Amino acid sequence: MEGAGDCSSCVGVMLELARGISQWAHGFKNGVIFVFNTGEEEGLNGAHSFITQHPWSRAIRFVIDLEAMGIGGKSSLFQGGSAPWAIETFAKVAKYPSGQIIAQDLFLSGAVKSATDLQVYQEVAGLSGLDFAYSDATAVYHTKNDKLKLLKPGSLQHLGENMLAFLLHTARSSRFQKEAEVEREGGTGQTQAIYFDVLGKYMVVYTQRFASMLHNSVILQSLLIWITSLLMGGYPGAISFGLSCLSIVLMWIFSLSLTILVAFIIPLMSTSPVPYIAYPWLVIGLFGAPAILGALTGQHVGFFFLKKYLRHVYKKRVPRLSHNVQENLIEWEAERWLFKSGFIQWLILLVVGNFFKVGSSFLALIWLVSPAFAYGLMEATLSPSRLPKQLKIITLILGLAMPVLVSAGMIIRLVGTIIGVFARFERSPGSAPDWLGSLIVAIFSAAVVCLMLVYLLSYIHLSGAKGLVIFAMCTLLALTLTAVSSGIFPAFTEDISRAVNVVHVVDATGRYGNQDPASFVSLFSATPGKLTKEVENLKNEEFACGKNKTLDFVTFTVNYGCWSSKDSNNGWSKLDIPELHVESDSMSDIRKTRVLIDTKLATRWSLAVNREEISDFTFEVDSEELVPSGHKSMVDGWHIIQFSGGKNSPTKFHLNLFWSTNTIHPSQKAYKQAEDTASLLLKLRTDVNMVTPKVERVLQKLPHWCSLFGKSTSPYTLAFLTALPVQF
Repeated sequence: MEGAGDCSSCVGVMLELARGISQWAHGFKNGVIFVFNTGEEEGLNGAHSFITQHPWSRAIRFVIDLEAMGIGGKSSLFQGGSAPWAIETFAKVAKYPSGQIIAQDLFLSGAVKSATDLQVYQEVAGLSGLDFAYSDATAVYHTKNDKLKLLKPGSLQHLGENMLAFLLHTARSSRFQKEAEVEREGGTGQTQAIYFDVLGKYMVVYTQRFASMLHNSVILQSLLIWITSLLMGGYPGAISFGLSCLSIVLMWIFSLSLTILVAFIIPLMSTSPVPYIAYPWLVIGLFGAPAILGALTGQHVGFFFLKKYLRHVYKKRVPRLSHNVQENLIEWEAERWLFKSGFIQWLILLVVGNFFKVGSSFLALIWLVSPAFAYGLMEATLSPSRLPKQLKIITLILGLAMPVLVSAGMIIRLVGTIIGVFARFERSPGSAPDWLGSLIVAIFSAAVVCLMLVYLLSYIHLSGAKGLVIFAMCTLLALTLTAVSSGIFPAFTEDISRAVNVVHVVDATGRYGNQDPASFVSLFSATPGKLTKEVENLKNEEFACGKNKTLDFVTFTVNYGCWSSKDSNNGWSKLDIPELHVESDSMSDIRKTRVLIDTKLATRWSLAVNREEISDFTFEVDSEELVPSGHKSMVDGWHIIQFSGGKNSPTKFHLNLFWSTNTIHPSQKAYKQAEDTASLLLKLRTDVNMVTPKVERVLQKLPHWCSLFGKSTSPYTLAFLTALPVQF
């Protein structure tokens, strides 16, 4: 794997920045330190080592982290909301400022299960900073396709020009040192920064405090206008308001229903449950078309009930008008209520976002205020007795110009990122249903259509284009479903590969009922879907696939995969199997057990401690305590330790286990029956970067659209498994 995007590109840009800054380093009031560290993928070890051990670390006041989640596009700011002054400076001096608070919201919410070096600087040293990353073509992340030929030179130029301007400005700034110090001490009283760019040319930055004031003002004014309008409209106005709200509900129900139906159909029609990874534009036909169909249908039903009620109102209100004129008035007023119903959903989102201090609530603000202002300017009347007119096209253009300008690029990039993530969607392969990925895209597509096309769709019912729109959407959906089912557009290509892992496993846990270690090659994928086509290429290797052989890799579990024991006894030695040896087991106030961990030739390993049995522990190497006693986290009943060292790293460690108070020493009381004897106290996986003959053959036979995938939790191509039972 070349790692051109993640993150050789960052190294190249930093080297060029160092050269440039050395030439313009005149009048600097602050130093600039370039840190090139490894170990980011192995638990952010490099950043941690620098900030805790390097003598220069005490001089650090602010951090800029360059990252990559793809191999091109704009390098955008996606974290840094706690330093408004820094973002304001970046927005002012960068040539092409790019950043979206919505990316920070998603990252901090846990929707993106990842971390960057900035997290270490924030948590360990209390520093503030900015995080930048590419996100285009994110499907190539950590695969063989993260290569130089796909890296876009314009992306490097974009990052370099922005960073050079920012670094030169901050290095010469006398304000920088003061702001960074005050921020570090928590004395600014500042809140999170809200930021977003407009077409990558201009960035808007303001604080959460100002956002709250602005949002509260808009919310109060909106409620006041609605209440006044409903009081002036009387009982008919209240009923019409209720029916317009019903149209919104129906629009969401129909749109979600159709897109979710397609999400369930796709795995039945296609060889891959996510057939749009290589060609993301297929999502327009697969989910955009049914979302529009559903939204238009739901809105039409609401439009029907509105007209039915308004007919009753107008018979009493203006009984002398001719039937044709009356019908036109009814349709025009119903159309207006549909348009105004868009205000309601955006107002609700603004209220919720403001309450929870969600940074991306600015979207609700823009999509509420701009169309409402255009409607008030071009359409609204002060007299409820005035008869309605048909909505003007200029109202739609004025109302949507600003929201579309701000949101369109953001939504397109977000969709691309979401689709790319599906190439490595399953942290534990086979743990999620095949349709889950498409379900997420379906819900997102329906939400975008219902929220952002509500104003446009309200115009279609009287435009005469309704039939044409329905026909076009049905045709588009049918064509894309046909293309996907026929394989015209394959799910994976040479440049957009399926992420797979091929691991020679030596399992010495005894889970297969014998004392000898079990040896086999495991094939699994973080990309949703079966491995049928991949195994077809592995002729004579005798792979079997299914969910009947769950494989626990300590940091994750393979619930669906393929395995083969044929010719798997070569390329490894029993002497390399790690050992968990109990050196002592004593009982005083609490039970304490000391375990020797010998990882043999492996310097990369993962250990799981059963937290239901163990209340605390310490971890030592050469009598030096690496992990002290104290609060230990737990995930599904286990605390995970991951270790990665260099070629001279130690391979023998000591683990001191302190049992839970309700645990009884085996010499005092017998354990319960079978379920206790089968439970594990410790689980250990050691990784060896070695390709065995069996693995080499498998790698050669895999289809060209497959690529090995690696993360800090992933094993190498040779992994040893061992365990210590509770009843040792």
